[in-house]
Amino acid sequence: MRAIDTNVLVRLITADDASRADRAEEFVERGAWVPYLALAEATWVLALVYEKNAVEIATAVEMLLNHQSLTIQDSEIVWAALDRFRRRPAVSFSDFLLLEISRKAGHLPLGTFDRDLAKAEGAEKL
Repeated sequence: MRAIDTNVLVRLITADDASRADRAEEFVERGAWVPYLALAEATWVLALVYEKNAVEIATAVEMLLNHQSLTIQDSEIVWAALDRFRRRPAVSFSDFLLLEISRKAGHLPLGTFDRDLAKAEGAEKL
């Protein structure tokens, strides 16, 4: 299966450049794999460049998870991170993704200096 990078994800989500959005859709229509890293980077781009809020970011992640042609790396982990993010939007989606990846790998607690993330089950404030 082919894979896509952050830029393709951002075009799929924002469709801010019609030509690139069309090419992105054409590329993924035969199926494409989305690695964690591209997804995490895309959420940062949405927040920092496009100034999207937590609700908009959560909606975008869910859209990608439900996209008929995309296969998200370990989608169950991404769904778990999305659920936590929706309940606690003060923590970034990528932080919750990191926590859920660590949980699946059996490597908890996740040490952090982030006060908000440290309140999540499985994280520990240093």
